[in-house]
Amino acid sequence: MKRRTRASRTRALLALAVIAVSLAVALTVPVRLGLDLRGGTQIVLETRSTATVDAGPEATDRTLEVLRGRIDALGVAEPTLARSGDHRILVELPGVHDPERAAGVLGRTAHLTVHPVLGTAGTEDDDATTDDDATAPARTLPDESGHPLRLGTAALTGQDVEGADARFDPETGTGWHVTVDLDDTGRDRWTRITADAACHPEGDPRRRVALVLDDRIISSPGVDPSVPCGTGIPGGSTRITGSFDDAEARELALLISGGALPVPVETIEQRTVGATLGATAITAAARAAVIGTALTALFVIVVYRLMGLLATVALACYGLISYAALAALGATLTLPGLAGFVLAVGMAVDANILVFERAREVHSARGRSSPRSALTAGFRGALSAIADSNVTTLIAAALLFAFASGPVRGFGVTLGIGVLASMVSALLITRVLAEYAAGRPAVRRRPRLTGIAHSGWVRDRLRRRDPRPMRHPRRWLAVSAVLLTASASGLLVRGLDLGIEFTGGRLVEYATTVPVDPDRARAALADAGFPRALVQSSGDTRLTVRAEELTGAGADALTETVGRLGGGAEKLRDERIGPTLGDELRRNALVALGLALGAQLLYLSVRFRRRFAVAAVGALAHDVLILAGVFAWLGRPVDGVFLAALLTVVGYSVNDSVVLFDRVRELLAHDPATPVARLTDRAILQTLPRTVTTGTGAALILVALAVLADGALTDFALALLIGLAVGTWSSVFTAAPLTLEPFRRSAGRGGSGRGARREAAQQR
Repeated sequence: MKRRTRASRTRALLALAVIAVSLAVALTVPVRLGLDLRGGTQIVLETRSTATVDAGPEATDRTLEVLRGRIDALGVAEPTLARSGDHRILVELPGVHDPERAAGVLGRTAHLTVHPVLGTAGTEDDDATTDDDATAPARTLPDESGHPLRLGTAALTGQDVEGADARFDPETGTGWHVTVDLDDTGRDRWTRITADAACHPEGDPRRRVALVLDDRIISSPGVDPSVPCGTGIPGGSTRITGSFDDAEARELALLISGGALPVPVETIEQRTVGATLGATAITAAARAAVIGTALTALFVIVVYRLMGLLATVALACYGLISYAALAALGATLTLPGLAGFVLAVGMAVDANILVFERAREVHSARGRSSPRSALTAGFRGALSAIADSNVTTLIAAALLFAFASGPVRGFGVTLGIGVLASMVSALLITRVLAEYAAGRPAVRRRPRLTGIAHSGWVRDRLRRRDPRPMRHPRRWLAVSAVLLTASASGLLVRGLDLGIEFTGGRLVEYATTVPVDPDRARAALADAGFPRALVQSSGDTRLTVRAEELTGAGADALTETVGRLGGGAEKLRDERIGPTLGDELRRNALVALGLALGAQLLYLSVRFRRRFAVAAVGALAHDVLILAGVFAWLGRPVDGVFLAALLTVVGYSVNDSVVLFDRVRELLAHDPATPVARLTDRAILQTLPRTVTTGTGAALILVALAVLADGALTDFALALLIGLAVGTWSSVFTAAPLTLEPFRRSAGRGGSGRGARREAAQQR
């Protein structure tokens, strides 16, 4: 008893500490809002041809991808980059406080080379030159102190660099410096150049090696006297020192690791732009979020009474923790991210529901057990399902962050924060509140007040009817196959309606006679046949419209609509823009998603055996194809918002299957002699109350978003509603039958079920 009391106090103190820190961060650190909510900085860059490279569309596209990597390293989340015409790149950076520095970083060519030093200017110390040096004229550049050095041909270039990192070393007194890691080829070349330099006496300029960035010597260290002639400095890294502060060191590191631009770029213009979504849309989304969250909280309280009320308090803490984490990490919050955040509040209740349903089972099985002991058993019994479902999602989040870029990477950050915050909310805060409340004398005298002292109407109905859903698993697989075929055929018949972010379109900028409210412009353009147009203001009388490819009549209608609103409109720019979700970003997203699925498959194979892992991934593929097919049949746009919804559905689908498989595994361990199909029936019936409650809570928020919000959020909510319904179906009627087929074949080969029991025993 004393040990349990001590553990309860420790949990309570830890919960208070987490809430206090989160509250302090939330009150002092603001969250950065994205371009769609607040606007940001817009930079227009123009690529320039060189003597060797033509700045055509291909070179501009390669430059755009290098810039995307630099922006990710700058810490700007959810940026927008698109090629405008053949030579220009449109960059929009939300929440950037120093646009001049950002423009300077983006415009740097960042061409890194490493040279042997031949001597100072005016000397003829050429005995260190190679044959290549003899045919190439030496270049002269000032070193860090301004003294001119004569440099030989570059021995290394930025292509030999694997990465760079800014570090601080207070012990040696060098302060901030940049460590450059070299690949195998770079290591050999570095050893050779330092071996040659080491053959000169200390103090001789030829004992130095010069690192040049964009025709400027940024560091020219001398080889240490301890290095003998002809030996060189081994290892795969070198250090760039100088009088750097932290910002300069980080900027240099990201320039080196990001690589050189294929062609030089020039900043054409730089200005502040307004939000792509208007105040009306944001207000509608906020209203929908508040109403949906309130309905979900009310539903949970009705179902679980006092425990539901405490779970709602814990969910409020979850929101606080998530918000504080987003602020502390400097993440950028966009409207789809905000909707996903609100949806996560609804999904985070799932862990609480798992615990409460387990507690109801324990209380019902033990008869007169106290609510507190039932809750303790509920937390213990639900732990493995909560851990497995959250670990699989965390694996996906980590790999999306590590290997993807742009909005997909931002989604990985939001997803990871949501998962960790939900675990803290359910396993720490809810437990502290629930155990404290269940131990009060007034609650002990009225156990039904807790909401766990009865089995619930869903479980009661299931017990009375005792259905056998897995009696004919192949029938369910046939139904799933029909649904999949009917939905996915839309991909072949109609195809996906890719939005501007995937296909590109037209960017038209107008100067109007009088100021035009962007909200009015969005509504007028929607009425004129441009419902997906993105409208931004840049100054009082400037308006930028991004739309799909326009015909001549379409362009005239666009100009006429803007002119009618603005008392006349002068077209300042009319260019074709490339996709903001370009080929490389899509490729990175697919690679990251593939790695995430592979890692989840491996984890589930270890935890549940391979057939369960394959079934979970098969159900996931089933859900994704059906969602994409339904959107194809409906003709709804497939854009960045849909991509966020699709990734959310992927996480939900895996979680739902894991909860069911966890219960199947538990029943197999306790009763391996019972046929697996019958145990699966029991698992479905035992987890179905949780599935119904979780799905209803999430659906309340999504319906509110679909009905009360407008524009992109309606499509977001629609996609998630479809994914929620399909994911619930597939976890029971696709994943479960897929796991039973190998057991059925084993039973057939084993005669009287010996093969099935042998397979079941292996699951323990």
